[in-house]
Amino acid sequence: MNEATQKPDPCDVQPPIPSGDGPEDLRASTDGGSGSDGNGRNRSAAEEIAQLKLERDDYRDQVLRSRAEFANYQKRAKEQGDAERVYAVGTLARDLLDSIDNLGRAIDALRASGAADVTAGLDLVKKQMLDVMAKHGVEPIRAQGQPFDPNLHDAVLQQPTADQPEGTVVAELLPGFKIRDRVLRPSKVAVSVKPSQD
Repeated sequence: MNEATQKPDPCDVQPPIPSGDGPEDLRASTDGGSGSDGNGRNRSAAEEIAQLKLERDDYRDQVLRSRAEFANYQKRAKEQGDAERVYAVGTLARDLLDSIDNLGRAIDALRASGAADVTAGLDLVKKQMLDVMAKHGVEPIRAQGQPFDPNLHDAVLQQPTADQPEGTVVAELLPGFKIRDRVLRPSKVAVSVKPSQD
């Protein structure tokens, strides 16, 4: 038998080399692709969760600020309402001061004329009016003997005197009144000054 007609030995047959389209290559390709897609999806989900957390925190801050602003508004509204109720009588009291002043002048005139019985009754009426005003927070301003305060007193003249320190109220010409901490009418006063050294 010559070499041309000799049959190949089955043991010498080499297995075919797998091409790129084999199952292993497909599996490797599939695994690699799915890993990349999975990582991308994971990154997108993490970013979305972080964004949602930021939005949640922002909404929470807005709610807390809104609550604080509303609480402050309620407090301011209550304080304003209380102040309006307290000082609402101020306009009426200011209008009544002129009548009280005129009543006081009438009492002084009657007292000077010797009508003691009449002045006693009018003094009682005036006291009642002042008591009613005091009940609503309207009170006279202390002036006599006090240091001059431009917030409370209106100096209409200066009086030289050595008996009082300079800048002391030595005479009250017209009483002033205040309601709580607000001045309705300043007291008209005379203020002491140093006598001239002539």
